[in-house]
Amino acid sequence: MLFTKASEYALLSLIFLSHSNSPKDVDTMSNELQISKSFLAKILQNLAKEGILNSFKGANGGFVLADKPSNISIRRILESAEKRKAYVFECSNDRSDCPSNKGNICKMWPMFNTLQRKVDDFLDDITLADIIKK
Repeated sequence: MLFTKASEYALLSLIFLSHSNSPKDVDTMSNELQISKSFLAKILQNLAKEGILNSFKGANGGFVLADKPSNISIRRILESAEKRKAYVFECSNDRSDCPSNKGNICKMWPMFNTLQRKVDDFLDDITLADIIKK
């Protein structure tokens, strides 16, 4: 499944943070967005590890965007939140890496591979800024 709760909460969190220049802590964001604090903290840590967010410790600590929203693609957000590639199907970009070991005889692979490339391109072309504008 391409979008899970982790993806949804990552996007909501980044939209929330895009409206602030100062760090926001997990407690504030959890209350404001009505998301479990522990789950949100895990998602934010993943986004920070991937360089989408900067995190600050201490009394005035929290999270801020590490870059302009126009430089953060939706694909990067999804893959950072999920800690895996944004696959539409359990299919590989390369027949030799087929999860079912049947890539060399698979008749569906060309269609799945074409669809995956289109989804990847689409998610790369949409940025956080595009979502914020709407």
